[in-house]
Amino acid sequence: MTRPSSQTVPVLDVQNLQMQFATRDGIARAIDDVSFSVGAGCILGIVGESGSGKSMTAYSIMRLIDAPGEIVGGRILLHGEDLLKKSAHDMRTIRGNRVAMIFQDPMMTLNPVLRIDTQMIEAVRAHRDVSKSAALAKAREALVRVGIPSPDERLQSYPNQFSGGMRQRVAIAIALLNEPDLIICDEPTTALDVTIQGQILYEMQKLCREAGTALIWITHDLSVIAGLADDLCVMYAGRVVESGSVQQVIDSPRHPYTQGLIASSPSRNRRGEPLRQIAGSTPSLLALPAGCAFRPRCARATAQCMQVPPVTVQQQGAQMRNWRCFLPLMPDTVASEVAHG
Repeated sequence: MTRPSSQTVPVLDVQNLQMQFATRDGIARAIDDVSFSVGAGCILGIVGESGSGKSMTAYSIMRLIDAPGEIVGGRILLHGEDLLKKSAHDMRTIRGNRVAMIFQDPMMTLNPVLRIDTQMIEAVRAHRDVSKSAALAKAREALVRVGIPSPDERLQSYPNQFSGGMRQRVAIAIALLNEPDLIICDEPTTALDVTIQGQILYEMQKLCREAGTALIWITHDLSVIAGLADDLCVMYAGRVVESGSVQQVIDSPRHPYTQGLIASSPSRNRRGEPLRQIAGSTPSLLALPAGCAFRPRCARATAQCMQVPPVTVQQQGAQMRNWRCFLPLMPDTVASEVAHG
């Protein structure tokens, strides 16, 4: 499979997105100046610790942010159309049709009191003028695609008759029904065993390449992203701190946080040795450190890092990459620090 050209107009282009929550203790900036794009047939991975803003970015794209949350800046362009300017009615026609989301909890997708066939048929006919039998056939095909055995029997079941992993596969099948332009996956394979996870990842890659679907895969698991995605965004405290192709970022990270995530992967540790960890914990969005938000956890931080937040640095080349760091790691530095880690 060849990677689609990066020169084509992106399916999704997020520009300087800002989202915040108003609380009694102040304003929490959950997403602060986030930008990225994903093209047709491409897969973008978004990684980071809990609280980094990954899921909030997904909910913002889907326009699923409710008070006290509010999108206060930026643009979300789907094929050039700004979703932030769409009415609530327009967004209802877009969700599940042009853009679909697979949640970490499948019960955010499934209605517990309706049979699976009813839910899947409604999902098809809400956006397609097809007969009930045609919609049912499409639903059956989707269940087979995600590896659900005895699909005719399962279609007549209720969500509570499925295991957690089986419910997740049904939720994934529903997202695939209308072959959307963009699918956003918020850690959807967390509850699945390794064999089924591999099957789902393969089907997602195949869908993207063959149908030209753009895919955003949100996870904390770099091992999944390494074999799945084309490009990678690393988020910390509501910001993208590094982005580029998967190979660039994993093989030669520029931001110390990215290097810490990679080094803490079990596969990167010698057998029998304690797992390496990033010191400290993610900061509260209500009390971010002065300057660089990662500074209190960074062994490379200097006085400069306390003064102002670092701006995004762009490195031009065959493939562009970005990072936010005053003291970026360079290839020789990374090799030295890994050797002495």
